[in-house]
Amino acid sequence: MSRWALQGETSRDLLTWNGLVLIHDSKPELEFLIAGAHVIPCPRSIPPEDTLALPFHPQFAHHRFPLRREEYR
Repeated sequence: MSRWALQGETSRDLLTWNGLVLIHDSKPELEFLIAGAHVIPCPRSIPPEDTLALPFHPQFAHHRFPLRREEYR
């Protein structure tokens, strides 16, 4: 399974929430939800227990995954 992460444009740090790296399994969905985001492959050196899948982030919990883009028109 691919893991995609968000990288800060200026800091180049991976974006986190409560110390966990935010990840998603779909690069196109991540780019769609967070317009202008810099999306990179999540480094393999980051173990799964140190990540948080985007659907479990409180601000994205109301989205249904996989996304249906027609619901966003």
